[in-house]
Amino acid sequence: MIYLYVIKSTKHKFRYVGITNNIDERIGRHNAGRNSSTKPYAPFTLVLKEVYDNYESARQREKFLKSGVGRQLLNSLE
Repeated sequence: MIYLYVIKSTKHKFRYVGITNNIDERIGRHNAGRNSSTKPYAPFTLVLKEVYDNYESARQREKFLKSGVGRQLLNSLE
């Protein structure tokens, strides 16, 4: 299974959209500061989690959520 996830910083106005096959470990790495692109914005809370059967489907959804319309959708969830 492939997970698409959206995390939001609890201290800054920052949101991150990503894909992983181990969501607990991946979010733990974000919160521990072991990802250079998210390190300055830790800690995070999980905003959205979706499960996909294959990487290609998850990647399409990730691209959508990073688009203008997708960002508006994420804003409406918060």
